[in-house]
Amino acid sequence: MLKKLKDKRGEGYIDVAVLVLCAMLVIALAVKVFPVYIAKNQLDTFATELCREAEISGRVGSETTQRAQVLKEKTGLDPAVTWSETGKIQLDQEFTVKVSIQKNIGLFGGFGSFPITLRAQATGKSEVYWK
Repeated sequence: MLKKLKDKRGEGYIDVAVLVLCAMLVIALAVKVFPVYIAKNQLDTFATELCREAEISGRVGSETTQRAQVLKEKTGLDPAVTWSETGKIQLDQEFTVKVSIQKNIGLFGGFGSFPITLRAQATGKSEVYWK
């Protein structure tokens, strides 16, 4: 009886099956998590470009709204945008733009899935002197 218990034939097949299962779970996790990192990078770029537009135009208004629309079309993101200042911004006056969006992260569809809020912010100074 002890001889039968110590026999290790067929053990390699079980090890390979477990290893393949673990590898597939890691790949599935990566497929669900990497798009969130990409969205965070796009959100940072979104905030930076909106801030630069406001710096150049010297105000938060139609120019920044148009730029936000173009960025929404390019990135496919539709974030909530909030400004610390509105209207004309005087030369060297600081302002901040904050953008945020919610993304779902998790595995297996609705099971284990939870929403996270991605936030980005950029600060700039106006380059326009208003008389």
